[in-house]
Amino acid sequence: MRKNQNNSYEKSGLTVEVKNGDFNKALRIFKKKVTEAGIIQEVRDRQQYIKPSEQRKRAKAAGRKRWLKKQEKMEGAIPTTQRKTKR
Repeated sequence: MRKNQNNSYEKSGLTVEVKNGDFNKALRIFKKKVTEAGIIQEVRDRQQYIKPSEQRKRAKAAGRKRWLKKQEKMEGAIPTTQRKTKR
């Protein structure tokens, strides 16, 4: 919490209000906010050291995976014409 000019405290960071005592709903909203902010991923990344060469290798593999997924999606959207084979 930070103290502002009016000597009152303002909330900082991620906050969620619990309305009508519905803690489960507030928890779901909090988890969603934390996931969108990337906090969970950052904590997992900081748990162990990864060499820069390994980071580049993983990033390249992830990019290739995204590219292949995009290509697969594009092929599904446009029907390909099949060639007739001569017998």
